[in-house]
Amino acid sequence: MPVFRPEEIEQLASQMESQTPQQIITWAVETFAPQIAVSSSFQTQSVPLLHMVSRIDPTILVFFLDTGLHFWETLMFRERLQREFGLHIQNLYVDKQWKNFLERFGRNLYDQDPDLCCYIRKVQPMQKAMKTIQAWISGIRRDQTENRKNAKILELERDGLLKINPLLNWTGQDVQHYVHEHSLPDHPLFEKGYRSIGCKPCTRAVLLGENERAGRWSGKGKTECGLHTEMFNQDGPGKSTLLNGFILNPNQDETP
Repeated sequence: MPVFRPEEIEQLASQMESQTPQQIITWAVETFAPQIAVSSSFQTQSVPLLHMVSRIDPTILVFFLDTGLHFWETLMFRERLQREFGLHIQNLYVDKQWKNFLERFGRNLYDQDPDLCCYIRKVQPMQKAMKTIQAWISGIRRDQTENRKNAKILELERDGLLKINPLLNWTGQDVQHYVHEHSLPDHPLFEKGYRSIGCKPCTRAVLLGENERAGRWSGKGKTECGLHTEMFNQDGPGKSTLLNGFILNPNQDETP
């Protein structure tokens, strides 16, 4: 597998600014397969990337974070796209070390500490999965959040992992144009106003005039789960540290 120096990655990323997503994906597959995977949340915004990948190389692994908190419609949409596109999906689950912690404190964790909830359910499982590959294809776009405006098409992540963002220059209109052009399905909740869909407790339909991601973590001052921020390149707290933080009084009655 090729190893690129940081300056080579920067030069390639600059050259790819004028390339199509299909050209970028083709380069990624030819360069890194089979040590490459795509991540997807299986919403309407995910469909163009999944469709392109399925046409270029349907054998590529598609990582799906099964947090245990998804809308039923998302899980059904995942099954539909897997069948229609012939996708090779690998579901990622919460590490078993968190089982007891989530049973005791996880019921309202998304309200009490949404960053911690995302770390346990999304970031850590993805970090673990990424240790098995050398390149990661993501579907993020610059128009989605302030944090993503400065993203690059090629980004060096932890442990030498190369992150590839082929749709970075696309807009929401580009996504819808591609979906309509190829007669692709929308997520079942899309017509109900759900423009960006994550876990059920932290997602609402957007209002007229709102940004497509306004319905994510509404009212929590949060716009990212951590997969596309510096959180992904860091190790979060261990189980013992968290238990000490949540059990402030050892004599406190633990019954609900």
